[in-house]
Amino acid sequence: MGGYLNLFLFGLLLLILGIALVVLNWILGLRRPYSEKLIPYECGLDPSGDARIPFRVRFYLIAVIFLVFDVEIIFLYPWAVIFEELSWFGFVEIGVFVIMLLIAYIYAWSEGALKWE
Repeated sequence: MGGYLNLFLFGLLLLILGIALVVLNWILGLRRPYSEKLIPYECGLDPSGDARIPFRVRFYLIAVIFLVFDVEIIFLYPWAVIFEELSWFGFVEIGVFVIMLLIAYIYAWSEGALKWE
């Protein structure tokens, strides 16, 4: 139980330190707003046009496909760590998993979801 007490005290210390730094910044920080400080920053250039431009659906589709495959690939790491303990059952199981990923990738490719124009 002593290990958890140390962890709790460390978390409490971090919380107090974080709150103290934010409060000190709010109290001691300089507040001199002027027009150039209040405009959005765009790589050192003056902003041009509306920031709310529409994106194509294809952009979101590629982003979602990337996230899905990225998250699915993360599941391969724990499997690789305990590969020897799983023996053939784990090998067949991950084989089915990879085949399902491959089928989904081929489907997305055949539907033209990965074409960037």
